[in-house]
Amino acid sequence: MTSAAEPLSQPASPAIRSDVLIVGAGPVGLFAAFEAGVIGLSCQIVDALGKIGGQCTELYPDKPIYDIPAIPSCTARELVDRLLAQCKPFDVPIHLEQRVESVEQRSDGRWTVRTDRGLVFDVAAIMLAAGNGAFVPQKLPLAEAVPLESRYVHYSVQRLADFADKTVVVAGGGDSALDWALALRKVARRVTLVHRRNGFSAADSSVELMRRAVQAGEMDFIVGAISGLKLEGNAQGSAQDSPESGALKSITLRHIDGETELHAEQLVVLYGLVADLGPIAQWGLSIHGGRVDVDTSNYESSRPGIFAVGDIANYPNKQKLILSGFHEASLALRKAYSYAYPERKRVHVHSSYDAKLAEKVSAAG
Repeated sequence: MTSAAEPLSQPASPAIRSDVLIVGAGPVGLFAAFEAGVIGLSCQIVDALGKIGGQCTELYPDKPIYDIPAIPSCTARELVDRLLAQCKPFDVPIHLEQRVESVEQRSDGRWTVRTDRGLVFDVAAIMLAAGNGAFVPQKLPLAEAVPLESRYVHYSVQRLADFADKTVVVAGGGDSALDWALALRKVARRVTLVHRRNGFSAADSSVELMRRAVQAGEMDFIVGAISGLKLEGNAQGSAQDSPESGALKSITLRHIDGETELHAEQLVVLYGLVADLGPIAQWGLSIHGGRVDVDTSNYESSRPGIFAVGDIANYPNKQKLILSGFHEASLALRKAYSYAYPERKRVHVHSSYDAKLAEKVSAAG
């Protein structure tokens, strides 16, 4: 498995020919790449993010996952690593920081796909495994937060160890905010959860666990809204628009009784994601609620040759589970095979009896 992120100045590339283009390098996209290889399809992967793993590694890399078949427990990061190892026999190219902008079906039935950074693909089928589409965290609406991003103001937690022995404020009232506040309390010097009200949109079990941790003195909870940031050595209390700005000293909280100042060395803002299908919304697909409608017999969209699997797929009783995405990708690729090789009849072979697959896996191992 290879990955590449081309420079912004790169000129338009010659078309890369493949059977399938997978849009999204999250767990479902990675498993789809493996399944494509198993049934004899070549594929390429593109992802708008700068790293492999999709929402799993972007939002909760160290959070445990319990519902992957035959794996009692693993973190999101470990799951992505295992899927990459599974894909290794097929050496699928992964093009990062490439957002698909346009698709055009040619008279021969194949698709020309272009990205915002100049890549062009010539494929028989397209598989959308883009999770919630293009997504960005909802950021803190303070100008002084911008130069502090990734150093003192964070919109995701990549490694718990980065917050060891720090005074950390976590802002938000959803599952991510409570889960990370509870996890960080085990490594940080002190953790304070800040939310604009006393009610939460998180799971009741997480709220109860948080309240018990507060009662036990393991962390703090304050009702309020962040209205300002103060830096070390800055008497005026505002961050300068420079990467050399001082370290975070405290945050200002606005609440019903006025304003208070709260000491903080690190601020983790988890207000949720703003989901946007981006250019996909202009592809002429049937879309409802920000998701692509599919036929559940093969997870094909309203445009033959374009498939949607994982969280981006919409159908009755849809379950947003990784394992559901695996199933959807498997069926979608078998229909995609008929577009790539219309003259062939694909014969099903169980992996246990697939000598070529066994040889590839052995060589990769």
